[in-house]
Amino acid sequence: MVPAIKPVIYQLIVRYFGNTNTTNQRDGTLAVNGCGRFTDISAAALARIRDLGVTHVWLTGCLRQATLTDYAAEGLPADDPDVVKGIAGSLYAVRDYFDVCPDYATNPASRMAEFEALVGRVHAAGMKVLLDFVPNHVARGYHSAVKPELAFGTGDDPTQFFARDNHFYYLPGKTLTLTHDAAWQPAGVVFDGKFAPEDGGPGRTPKVTGDNFAGAAPDATRWYETVKLNYGFNFTNGVKDFTPRPRTWDLMDQILAYWQAKGVDGFRCDMAHFVPLEAWAYLIGNARSAGRDPACLFLAEAYAGGGSDIPVPDPDDLLGAGFAAFYHAAAYNALKRVYQGNGSQDDYDGTITRLSGVQRNGRVGYLENHDERRIAAAVEPGKGEGDSGFGSADAGYQLAPLQFLFGSGPVLLFNGQEVGEPGVGAEGFNVDDGKTTAFDYWAMPEFAKWVNGHAYDGGGLSHSQKDLRRFYAGLLGLCQDPSVCGDGYWGLKFFNRGSQFAACPDDLYTFARFQTGSGRLLVVAANFRPNSAVAGKVGIPAGLAGAANLPATVTVRLLLDRAGAQNGTVAQPTRKDLLEKGFPVAVPNQTTQVFAIE
Repeated sequence: MVPAIKPVIYQLIVRYFGNTNTTNQRDGTLAVNGCGRFTDISAAALARIRDLGVTHVWLTGCLRQATLTDYAAEGLPADDPDVVKGIAGSLYAVRDYFDVCPDYATNPASRMAEFEALVGRVHAAGMKVLLDFVPNHVARGYHSAVKPELAFGTGDDPTQFFARDNHFYYLPGKTLTLTHDAAWQPAGVVFDGKFAPEDGGPGRTPKVTGDNFAGAAPDATRWYETVKLNYGFNFTNGVKDFTPRPRTWDLMDQILAYWQAKGVDGFRCDMAHFVPLEAWAYLIGNARSAGRDPACLFLAEAYAGGGSDIPVPDPDDLLGAGFAAFYHAAAYNALKRVYQGNGSQDDYDGTITRLSGVQRNGRVGYLENHDERRIAAAVEPGKGEGDSGFGSADAGYQLAPLQFLFGSGPVLLFNGQEVGEPGVGAEGFNVDDGKTTAFDYWAMPEFAKWVNGHAYDGGGLSHSQKDLRRFYAGLLGLCQDPSVCGDGYWGLKFFNRGSQFAACPDDLYTFARFQTGSGRLLVVAANFRPNSAVAGKVGIPAGLAGAANLPATVTVRLLLDRAGAQNGTVAQPTRKDLLEKGFPVAVPNQTTQVFAIE
């Protein structure tokens, strides 16, 4: 079945998307460094995003987080510095699931109305809205000011480490001791090691941290600003107690319904593999019920093995629980190794070709998100691929088509990626690591040139940045091609090598996409020869021609190169000649080209 659309998701972090204040002082306050606003995401901005080929806007970091910024006038005082990371606060330490961040409102008292107006603008621009759902953990001082009657922890028995109907995991008989990151010492911020009762201080039993640390003294490497939520699963021994239904399930269902009623069309779910599959099946099933939104889109941030020693489901099992897709971290990491000279094309090829069609289409393709180094971030010799960037925004010309076209599942473009934002600078809690911070007030200097005083016309961009954005528009537009949305994938690395089809250089990495029997296919050809163009011929196996039902005579057209969308004829061979001789390619350095055969 051909999907109606391939979801093209634009991750937009409200905190800095529209911020044109590029002071970027380390540990700068809201007053010094500024902040993006809901109103910055104007109809003009959204029209330009839609022109890129985007179908969904992921409004990242909207839920009200723990912060050192004081909104006491709105009944929202600053949090204790001992349980906050960054002056602005972590986007994923949610303080109130039923509220949005007052930083983003022109009038903090009207922040929800301004958020709802933004949702309306996204819909008016012809796109859908995704919101973060952070189901595994909340801020250590979580309390809902909007719906206090639905606060986590109400009715819990803190004398039990684990009980089915507790919202949290408790550490009875222990005293909380926190150690903040010693490298983070912002001026004027006092860390005194004293915690309010709601944070686990005097008179309260401490709770397990969000990264599953079941001790009362999490060190600075832990998610010490968060506490873990309990879904009736004892993560220390694997025991499940789901009957009757745990209370956390019902509260999370109310949270999802609350945001759906405000027009949210789907959710990107943080650390989804830390939540039991049974809970996901219940939550997603309810969210897609007839009275809510049968088309509600759920995407999972999930990793094989989970990055933890607790038992977690295989990410593919999340697809069976209702998720549309999860992050294809294996492909991202393998491709980065190839690019940096530490891996082989065959390793990357295996992350795609060994998958079934359902599995392949259930992967989110990406090169950037808020957890990864920017493409343009520096390569750091001697470090693993996770601790180094690609070294140049131009890597997107080569790598993005591979990640975005291998399946009909969702793809993710991170705000700033389209203009080569490099993630330079130590922002505050976030160090100079090639990422754009999720903890601090900051701006994206290169992206601000596209914002151009909120004209959103790219007036300040260089020629090379405009070229890069044009390329991404061509690539994202190609994501809706019938062959990309189709059911057919054929990895060609096995065929296009010296032992099978000698005319194709080994430096070319190729695969094909098609709709079975359509008479048409796309071929993606990536140049992996270092610092050089590569020319030769790409071979088409007879089995692929048969599966696509290619006609007796075909036309080969170039659809995408570094200049973006193209429509130039390359060759017009007979099917017989195509199978025997292939078709000619000349792929520039650090480039992937896409061809149609029809």
